[in-house]
Amino acid sequence: MWGVTSDLIKRIWEHREHLVTGFTDRYHVTQLVYYEVTDSMYSAISREKKLKKWRRQWKVNLIENQNPEWHDLWNEIQS
Repeated sequence: MWGVTSDLIKRIWEHREHLVTGFTDRYHVTQLVYYEVTDSMYSAISREKKLKKWRRQWKVNLIENQNPEWHDLWNEIQS
């Protein structure tokens, strides 16, 4: 799942609790394995549009460069 939010903790909690319909609910996605922080909503939307055009393997490589074990980052963002 790729997306833009101004409240990452709320957004991830909603997905973990299956309160949001769509990709994450349909495929039972409950872990956060990658995120980026940007300077503005404009730059976040621009980055998201670029990432959505990437091939799957490029996205996997991006995640594995930051989180090679694919650990759930939920606890990290709550602290």
